[in-house]
Amino acid sequence: MDRRSFIKKAGLVGGGAAASTLAAPAVAQSKKEMVIVSTWPRDFPGLGISAQRLAERITELTQGAITTQYFAAGERVGALDVFDEVASGNSQAYIGADYYWTGKHPALAYFTAVPFGMTFAEWNAWVLYGGGMALWEKVQDQFGLQPLPAGNTGTQAGGWFNKEINSADDLKGLKMRIPGLGGQVMAKLGASTISVPGGQIYENLVSGTIDATEWVGPYNDYFMKFYEAAKYYYTGGMHEPGSALSLTSNKSWWSSLSDWERSCITAAALEENTNAYFENMALNGEYLKKLVDEQGIEVRSFNEDVWDAFGEAASEVFAETRDHSPLAAEVDDAAQAKLREIGTGIALFEGQFVNQRNRVLGIG
Repeated sequence: MDRRSFIKKAGLVGGGAAASTLAAPAVAQSKKEMVIVSTWPRDFPGLGISAQRLAERITELTQGAITTQYFAAGERVGALDVFDEVASGNSQAYIGADYYWTGKHPALAYFTAVPFGMTFAEWNAWVLYGGGMALWEKVQDQFGLQPLPAGNTGTQAGGWFNKEINSADDLKGLKMRIPGLGGQVMAKLGASTISVPGGQIYENLVSGTIDATEWVGPYNDYFMKFYEAAKYYYTGGMHEPGSALSLTSNKSWWSSLSDWERSCITAAALEENTNAYFENMALNGEYLKKLVDEQGIEVRSFNEDVWDAFGEAASEVFAETRDHSPLAAEVDDAAQAKLREIGTGIALFEGQFVNQRNRVLGIG
């Protein structure tokens, strides 16, 4: 669907106020079941709670016309098996991060996060108003899937390391859990990367199977207890500047729904898209303080030499991604162009203000 029809069918651009105005049609709907599988553990602070909240909201908005049955990671299928589960039609939808499945198509990374890519505001501007949604649908259509934005973590932490990273050489031989194109950047710099579900990271880090990991940010990371094995916590990383989450449905099932049912699901997804982001923003500062004060974590930032090395490696990764297929090149062309267009406006206004405000008030 194009941008106008997407927003029209959604019934809102973001927030519960508009969502609450959706009214059931006069003709009673036949009840449908929507089985949702997730990549996150049950009751998992941050990501897992967000997914469960979205599943419940769909039933609430449809007034029971669509009853969701939610399965956390491992309850119905494995965390990284949800894509195939929904593409096959065994379940109706998944909640996850599409960069987990770049092996299916590398362009899927652009609809979660890519190195040096878009922040929350930039990504949503591109997807909702800048043509990104049509490209996302074009990629997922190959697998019989229909995506929707359904959450965002904001800019993620650079990660947890058991040693300081003072130069690109410090990354050589490092064993790190990091998925998506960000993982490919690390591999270019000599790291050995793996991608495992969130529920398996802690055991790998504590056992020494990996030396470092990225996850989300202070709020989500606090509950993972990574501080028991790694003391160096790096602030904003290059790999996930604004990580988008998705509610992706089996397209045949999605097409069988009425316009009203699709509108309700879209409204719930867009509502959670903002709720998840603002929840993270509200809690990250509080939990970063807990990590420092309670657990003795040492907060670090990558220096400019490391950032420059990331940038050079990222250029190679983007070139290889483009070589995959015309569709991958089309998505990269669009994302890179909109990043520069939207990013320029944000930098000159929001960016300028925030930088000067923080300087004057001594923040950060």
